[in-house]
Amino acid sequence: MATTTPTPHNAANPGDIAKTVLMPGDPLRAKFIAETYLENPVCFNTVRNMLGYTGTYQGKRVSVMGSGMGMPSIGIYSYELYHFYDVETIIRIGSAGGIADHVHVRDVVIGIGACTDSNYGSQFHLPGAFAPIGDFTLAQKAVQYAQKHKIHTVVGNVLSSDTFYGDDPDALPAWKKMGVLAVEMESAALYMNAARAGKRALCLLTISDCPFTGESLSAEERQTSFREMMEIALAIAE
Repeated sequence: MATTTPTPHNAANPGDIAKTVLMPGDPLRAKFIAETYLENPVCFNTVRNMLGYTGTYQGKRVSVMGSGMGMPSIGIYSYELYHFYDVETIIRIGSAGGIADHVHVRDVVIGIGACTDSNYGSQFHLPGAFAPIGDFTLAQKAVQYAQKHKIHTVVGNVLSSDTFYGDDPDALPAWKKMGVLAVEMESAALYMNAARAGKRALCLLTISDCPFTGESLSAEERQTSFREMMEIALAIAE
């Protein structure tokens, strides 16, 4: 595929996007991060309302852009960032449902691996099953920052699912049995794209609800907890 910018999905020109991109699913959360944390943020994309901004944070040039929901969506945006815009690192910051017994609302999960029920990896024609993993150095820095600032984190495996309203009631208990911490919808595709591009990625996930216990965050609690996750991501951006 030819490398051309702007792309059909991103109006940015070469140089508009920093080497590190924070990527929430919700483009309005990208706007919130840019306006709350970044100095002199400049909007580089409004195509399909998938907002993207570049500014500085504590002297570091950082970009933030929405990914949309699901692996096909983050697959498109992360591919273009890695291959067309020379981005080196993408840090996904999203929400997830906690399924392990020791994972609770407000926890920040650092997904060092991402299981999936998706067929996304079939495009690579591998002679087996690929294990999508995050970047160890980023994960290590995230843990160190969280410990220093007394933010409770849980590190381990997550599930990237293609379905939000699943029809199989036995699916989540089966993943829980294998030690999976939480379920979300994007991380595996991001990790596969990063691996294929020879780039870096990490997924930070705030637990917003726990389907087995009925725990869920209020609007105010979500705002506070999401801020903790955002601040970890900004701190480890390079």
